[in-house]
Amino acid sequence: MSTYFTSHTAKISILLCLCVMASFHIQAQQSKEFESMKKASRKVEKGFKQSNKDTAAQGYYELGEWYSGRGEYPRSEYYFKKAKDLYTAAQDADGMARSSRALARVQESQLKKTEAISNYQAANAALDKNKSVPEITLNRNDIRRLSIPDSQPVQEALIQENIKLGLLKKDTVEALSGFEKMADIGLKNNEPAKAADAFSNAYELSKSNPERAAQYNQKLAEVYAGNSDFKKAIEVKKQMLSEPFVQEANRLKARELLLLANLYSMNKDTASALNLLRETYQISVQKAYTIEAAEAVRKLDSLLTAKKRYNESLNYHTDFLRILPMLLSRDSSLVDSRLMEETEKRIGILENEKKLADDLIKRKNQFNIWLTGSLILLAGLLALILFFLQKLKKKNRKIALQSLRREMNPHFIFNSLNSVNHFIANKSELEANRYITRFSTLMRRVMEQSTHDFIVLQDELEWLKHYLELERSRFPDKFDYKLQVDDALTQYPELYVPVMLVQPHLENAIWHGLRYLDTAGYLHISFSKKEEQVEISIEDNGIGIAASRSLKTQNQQHNGRGLNNINERIRILNELYGMRMQCSIIDKPSPVHGVLVQIQLPLLTKLPV
Repeated sequence: MSTYFTSHTAKISILLCLCVMASFHIQAQQSKEFESMKKASRKVEKGFKQSNKDTAAQGYYELGEWYSGRGEYPRSEYYFKKAKDLYTAAQDADGMARSSRALARVQESQLKKTEAISNYQAANAALDKNKSVPEITLNRNDIRRLSIPDSQPVQEALIQENIKLGLLKKDTVEALSGFEKMADIGLKNNEPAKAADAFSNAYELSKSNPERAAQYNQKLAEVYAGNSDFKKAIEVKKQMLSEPFVQEANRLKARELLLLANLYSMNKDTASALNLLRETYQISVQKAYTIEAAEAVRKLDSLLTAKKRYNESLNYHTDFLRILPMLLSRDSSLVDSRLMEETEKRIGILENEKKLADDLIKRKNQFNIWLTGSLILLAGLLALILFFLQKLKKKNRKIALQSLRREMNPHFIFNSLNSVNHFIANKSELEANRYITRFSTLMRRVMEQSTHDFIVLQDELEWLKHYLELERSRFPDKFDYKLQVDDALTQYPELYVPVMLVQPHLENAIWHGLRYLDTAGYLHISFSKKEEQVEISIEDNGIGIAASRSLKTQNQQHNGRGLNNINERIRILNELYGMRMQCSIIDKPSPVHGVLVQIQLPLLTKLPV
């Protein structure tokens, strides 16, 4: 008997699955519940036929509301987007505001926070600021609630204000949305009483819409059942069953009986559960509700098998298989399911026809479009070629700039090695060792910086100080120096200057000016802020450029190349980064002597690209 029963149950289970597939996996609804969908689809069709964007948009909007009421948020979002696009094309501000807000609500229900905020903002932007104060408040509250991580009391206050506004406007959808949000807060924060209160209010408010009322009633029952308060959960379901709109709707009554039976089963009251399931089965068979009948048989099988009442369970299975063809032929929900599918297909066909019509209009000017496209393609190709040429030119400039920077290194190393040679020749081994140590530290920094075009000002100042100390150890009695930085420049966390643009001028001042003096000279370096520029001033009282040239030393030849190098680097940097750097060198006239170098740089608080 057991083997036979198991085999028979498996066959019945397969047939049940086929039954569910035959219903297109859609919960049964009475035909009248599809009337609003039919009206909405007819509006869409009329709008397309008459080329009336407002009518089509209103149809899409109503379809969005219909799916939203059923909790099918992805489909609802699709239709609200269609409505918003058409309202926008028709420049219907009121429609844009309504559809944007509705779209934001269903996106929020799908946890699409960023998209929801954007559409709440779009709704506010479309509103007439002089006539829509409540609507503006609604949107602002939701934008703040989603954008700012306020405390829970603030969040609840914003939601409560929206509920009051919805009730004041007699906007049931708005008020219900608020109650749902309050319930979500209660569930998230483990406050079942708060969630239950919100679902109870939503249930009372939605009784004019039996399907929505059933949803809120079930959520309320689930809150109590989740806390093992089955007594209250059962009371909630009994209240629902006692409503006139449930007694008048047999399919809704059958579904509610199934849910109540499930609660009794969870509460270990098997007898009450079995009685309700039998009643559900009788109503479902009488009214040809295939899905409800199948679900009743499945649950009866589960409870009766647990009680080892196999024959009774088998009788229900046998009876259901016997009447299944009749149920399928009479079940209006299958027709309604097909109707819903056909309606969506028809809307899809209309949309495709609209696209084809638009394509035909475009083809009237096909030659012009082709010509325009060809010109655009040609222009794009030319722009692409210019882009790559510019990129190649920029790369070449960077290579040239890097080459110029590296050209400075041998000159610097040559002078430094001469200094080492000087110390050794004078048998100052200790000074030579100190010099080499400082020189190696400085050289490491030079090498590290040689791959960059710009350096932070603070690092540049430190490197210049190291360099000046190194040179002063070579010429201890020839000069003193002062490095001054304007306080206005120290306020910037990061300020960038070109690498090794100042050092060659210091080197020129020391090697070609100050070292020829009989007495100690001075070298003054200042960094100051002038409007939106950094001005660098390098001044010495050496012998001057003219006197240095008259010596005609080998070093003077290096000096000329070094200045040319600096000027070329400035030119390339200006071209590469679109800057206006300048450098001027003045040989101070008699009776004073010496050189004044002034460099103007842009105020760079971030690396240029």
